[in-house]
Amino acid sequence: MKTKESFKSRLLGLQGNLLSFAYQLTSNREEAQDLLQDTTLKALDNEDKYVDNVNFKGWIFTIMRNIFINNYRQQVRQATVVDKTEDLYHLNISQDSGLDTPEGSVAMQEITAAISQFSEEYRVPFNMHVAGYKYNEIAEKLNLPLGTVKSRIFFARKQLREQLAAYNA
Repeated sequence: MKTKESFKSRLLGLQGNLLSFAYQLTSNREEAQDLLQDTTLKALDNEDKYVDNVNFKGWIFTIMRNIFINNYRQQVRQATVVDKTEDLYHLNISQDSGLDTPEGSVAMQEITAAISQFSEEYRVPFNMHVAGYKYNEIAEKLNLPLGTVKSRIFFARKQLREQLAAYNA
């Protein structure tokens, strides 16, 4: 009976430290309090697994850290999109493309028309960059110096911005 009381009193004595550590992990007060509560419950549920000669504070903090890591991994898994379409359609479209509306569709047509007016030396690197290629990959594929690729993409952006200035107004 005495060890149960000392376990609970030691656990209650660490609540302030645990809350500070939880806040460091989550950077959010409510999530930190939830993490503290989960840690306290887990520690109480596993009280019989605690061995007296083990560092109690370290044991509790390890429980909290593990709960945080497991929760984080679960959130990442839930946020992962699995695209089962044959051509990976869902992964290849922009999430906020704006094509849902007629205005967005017309705007996209105007942007495409403006890009098609670029000379090939600007259009090709710009389209590759928009498609997701990195500067060095574009330079390799086009057999151009890296600085040339960067400047061509910069000037293509600038030209596109000027041609579509009406959208910014």
